[in-house]
Amino acid sequence: MKKDRILWADDEIDLLKAHVLFLEEKGYEVVCVNNGEDAVMASSESHFDIIFLDENMPGMSGLEALSLIKEKDTMVPVVMITKSEEENLMNQAIGKKIADYLIKPVNPNQILLSIKKNVNKREIISSTTTDDYRSEFGRIGMQINDSFTYQDWMEVYKKLVYWELELEQTENQMTEVLHMQKEEANSTFVKFIKRNYVGWFEEGSDRPMMSHDIFKKKLFPILDNDESIFFIVFDNFRFDQWRIIRELLHDDFRVESEDMYCAILPTATQYARNAIFSGLLPLQIKKMFPQYWVDEEEEDGKNNYEEELIRTQIERFRKKYTFSYHKINDSVSCEKLVSDYPKYAKNQLNVVVFNFVDMLSHARTDSKMIRELASSEAAYRSLTKSWFQHSPIVDFFHLLAEKKAKVMITTDHGTIKVNNAVKVIGDRNTNTNLRYKVGKNLDYNAKEVFDVKQPEKIGLPSPNVSSTYIFAENDDFFAYPNNYNYYVSYFKNTFQHGGISMEEMLVPLVTLISKK
Repeated sequence: MKKDRILWADDEIDLLKAHVLFLEEKGYEVVCVNNGEDAVMASSESHFDIIFLDENMPGMSGLEALSLIKEKDTMVPVVMITKSEEENLMNQAIGKKIADYLIKPVNPNQILLSIKKNVNKREIISSTTTDDYRSEFGRIGMQINDSFTYQDWMEVYKKLVYWELELEQTENQMTEVLHMQKEEANSTFVKFIKRNYVGWFEEGSDRPMMSHDIFKKKLFPILDNDESIFFIVFDNFRFDQWRIIRELLHDDFRVESEDMYCAILPTATQYARNAIFSGLLPLQIKKMFPQYWVDEEEEDGKNNYEEELIRTQIERFRKKYTFSYHKINDSVSCEKLVSDYPKYAKNQLNVVVFNFVDMLSHARTDSKMIRELASSEAAYRSLTKSWFQHSPIVDFFHLLAEKKAKVMITTDHGTIKVNNAVKVIGDRNTNTNLRYKVGKNLDYNAKEVFDVKQPEKIGLPSPNVSSTYIFAENDDFFAYPNNYNYYVSYFKNTFQHGGISMEEMLVPLVTLISKK
């Protein structure tokens, strides 16, 4: 087994023989030099896994040696060791991106801990994470089987996302085990939804907060308390993606609450987002405001009246709030959102819709390049993170933090990576979505779908008297028998939405408070 190599530069290296022997007994190879020049030369001639530099050496100082070492190898961790506790020296060392800073006299265990943190950290974390998840596996399994309420499923999904992100950081061998456990959880979650979903729409039912409840239950109480708020909707945004974004917002905001709500079926923008903004179910929108509802078979855009729907909800509840509405589809409109801040910030409610995540999901289906960039769940999350970091949206959130704005982040629905094709036959008026179908002559296997033959029972409009809605389960997607093989190969392993899964239905609803 290859030994980790250590370079230790100290003008009193002879006095550190006990430390060196201790490290060699631990299995490390230690190369010692007694000045900065030799440290720079040794590091340029050979690879070291970590370098310890005494700051106060005759001739070239530790800081000078650090700069030259980093010029040749920016990745090698360098630990500064010094007798000085001057803050200025610490700042200089940290500014040059040292891995650690130790004050003399140091003991062997301090040195060993620094090595483990900077050289062996990944292996230690991977091993510990594996052991922790292995011991948690059984408890999560029992929790899945014992989940009988929406709150139970929220906790299950949060736990699975936590472990997904933990294991992902270490390319862990348990990732496949977690994937199978997540599949098991989704299968059980689908059964939970099929048992309970229709009943949630009966009067007096004990149901979770759903899409059409958010304004009434979450936003109105804040506004009624004379507070203003930015309500930010990321289209097609999952809880795991929120957890990635949360890290990027940590310096500017603290999380006041991290909740979830249940997106209505179909988990598609036309239905779920219109329900959020109107405070109504789709069938109610069509009946009360037919001018703002567009049926499946119509060519018009399905979300062209969001601002109008917000207004109807505020008026229906006899509120007097002032509000603004912004739909952001590209960097230019995001930059304008930042520059126009003084024009709309005086409103009590400011609604902002960001469509990038949804566009990314669709682009992954249509573009071979994006498929390669987002080839896995981890890569898909990484692409979301990269977009957030490098787009003007960062400036927007910095601005909100500086202005001490209260922010609520949510989405209309999530998305799932589909894998298994399920055959369905429909007429030419059947919609094109891969995760749900609505039509009057659908031919399908009832055991493979959640079918609703009386759409009005779940608040959905019927394009025809005999219309049926069917929803894909788990990671299934609907495929027509015609040209079946091509269709399946094209859409397999793409991210889709509209059906039943934890990823699509258990979505984030987070309130942030500025730290500024």
